[in-house]
Amino acid sequence: MRTIIKNGEVLNVHTARYEKKNIVVTGEKITSLTESPVPARQDDLVIDVEGNYVLPGLIDAHVHVTSATVDLAMPQLPITYITCCATRNLREALQRGFTTMRDVGGADFGLAMAVNSGIIPGSRLFYCGRALSQTGGHGDFREKTYDGEYGAPMQTSATSIGQIADGITEVRRACRSELRKGASFIKIMAAGGVASPGDRVTDTQYSSEELAAISEEAQAKSTYVAAHVYSAQAIQICLQHGVRTIEHGNLLDEETAVMMKEKGAYLIPTVITYDALARRGAEYRFPAESITKLGSVRVQALEAVKIARKHGVKIGFGTDLLGPLWEEQTNEFTLRSRVEKPIDTILSATKINAEVLNQSGNLGEISEQACADICVFDKDPVSDISAITDCTHIRMIMKAGTIYKNIL
Repeated sequence: MRTIIKNGEVLNVHTARYEKKNIVVTGEKITSLTESPVPARQDDLVIDVEGNYVLPGLIDAHVHVTSATVDLAMPQLPITYITCCATRNLREALQRGFTTMRDVGGADFGLAMAVNSGIIPGSRLFYCGRALSQTGGHGDFREKTYDGEYGAPMQTSATSIGQIADGITEVRRACRSELRKGASFIKIMAAGGVASPGDRVTDTQYSSEELAAISEEAQAKSTYVAAHVYSAQAIQICLQHGVRTIEHGNLLDEETAVMMKEKGAYLIPTVITYDALARRGAEYRFPAESITKLGSVRVQALEAVKIARKHGVKIGFGTDLLGPLWEEQTNEFTLRSRVEKPIDTILSATKINAEVLNQSGNLGEISEQACADICVFDKDPVSDISAITDCTHIRMIMKAGTIYKNIL
């Protein structure tokens, strides 16, 4: 059976313009995109979207679907509880129009298998497994009083977004292990962070030798390295060692933006997480020490986006929301609209993020032979971004040819 979506204003992400088109979906793919009427067969499903706006499914390139609380150091949460939280996060994200997400620490092949096979009705999942962290780095959530190994007890808790790997031998082993388990990229903690208790956001983490080894392992599998990083100094060190995506990058400066452009690196801002944690973190017992850390990076988050735009850096779209704050996922669009046009943010969440995933031509666009990820809005998001942030404007959501919402 085919699905024909006719008379829609279809966004061309390559020209940033709408085109009146008819879309034919066969199986999981878009098999025709034409201005001409498409004769319907007896068993075709025909959906008339006259007066509505058709966009590719959205992509969030920085999530932690297994985050069950806002405090990543929360110990001993049952893995079954975490899995249930991840299931909810995946399901609700899809209902917001996010047909694809890139998990940057926590998800594994089991979750990806469940959602990609349809057992969990949620966003398609790309994952890195557990991010690499040095001892005392952003992925090390042990209390200062705990001097044991970062071992099995920690891996059954909400802190399992990361693993400790020190030295060239250990980082090579960790990379190979995650790639063996199906990771589509490697994530490293290359700087201090807000949520980690034992470092500062301006810290640099991992030596040049370790970074070179990590990059070599990723290249050997034809993939790339994503780095959690804030300061300009730490970003530059990462770029020198082949890191492809800069996650957060709040303290980006002009010189470093020029370097990013020259290296072809991507910036993945996550503005909403700092805003949401500042407003609501205390309510959910986000540590006071971490709330204090927020101040140094929150005010610079949008400035980094402005600097990156000025220098032609490719900018993706991420959220990095934790626990109950996941419900604010679309508010990243609202915040970004303060410094850029809605179309720029939309392209970040579609075309650019597809490039990040090495899925250009398949995801993030509506074109022939692309995956049939389609969202229909009754209001033009390019003119008013609230069409995306207010989910009541989403009339239809299709992922890989399957309709998950349809109120047309």
